[in-house]
Amino acid sequence: VCVLDSGVERDHPLVGPVARSVAVIRDEEETRVVEDEEGDLCGHGTACAGIIRSLAPDCELTSVRVLGAGYTGGGEVMLAGLAWAIEQGFQIVNMSLSTTRKQYVDRLHELADRAYFRRTILVASAHNMPVESFPWRFASVISVGSHEDADPAAFYYNPEPPVEFFARGLNVEVAWLGGSSLRCTGNSFATPHVAGICALVLGKHPDLTPFQLKSVLHETATNAEGGTT
Repeated sequence: VCVLDSGVERDHPLVGPVARSVAVIRDEEETRVVEDEEGDLCGHGTACAGIIRSLAPDCELTSVRVLGAGYTGGGEVMLAGLAWAIEQGFQIVNMSLSTTRKQYVDRLHELADRAYFRRTILVASAHNMPVESFPWRFASVISVGSHEDADPAAFYYNPEPPVEFFARGLNVEVAWLGGSSLRCTGNSFATPHVAGICALVLGKHPDLTPFQLKSVLHETATNAEGGTT
C-alpha cells in the first residue's frame, strides 16, 4: 500500500515498519522523487498509515510525501507522486487528498485510468465540503466518504454516487507525530479504512482487477443483502 500524503513518521508504534519513504521535490527546473529524510511534516500521512496498519497488519507500507507543513501541496507535485506510485506497481494507493483546480483534471484523469488498467487501486477521499474536486469523482477510483459507526470494519456502499463507499470517519483515534495519537474526524480518515480492507481482500485474492475488487466491496458491504465484513 502506498500512502500518498504528508509523509509517514518512521517507527511510530501505531504504524510499524515503513518499507520506503520518498518525497516529491519541485524546483524551478524540474520535479524529482528523492529519498525522504524529513518524514511527516504535519501528521496527516502518519494518521492514514496507522489506520491502514490497524486493519491490514501484514501489509507493506510505502510513503510518498506530496504535502508539506500546513497540509499544503501543489498540483504538479501530486501528479508527479501519483505517476511515480503507478510506475512502481503498487497494488493500492491511498489518496486522502484532492484538488479543486481544473487545470490538473485532464492529467489526473489520465493517471487514474492508467492506474486502473495496470491494476493499481486508487482509494480517494471525497472532499469534506460540497465542492467539486478530484480524483475521487472519477469512476476509475474507489471514492470514500464518512459514516458515524464506531466499527472500523463496517463500510457501506452508496446507491447514489458519486461517492461510492462510506467508512468510519468520525472521532477516530489515529497515529500522530511524536509517537502520539489524536482523535480526528473527516473523509481523510475514512479513506484508509477502505484501503486497509482492500489490502486484506487483495492479500487473499491478488489477481482481482479494480473492477472485480469494487464488485467484492459492493457485495460484502455492511448494508448489502447478506453482506459481511
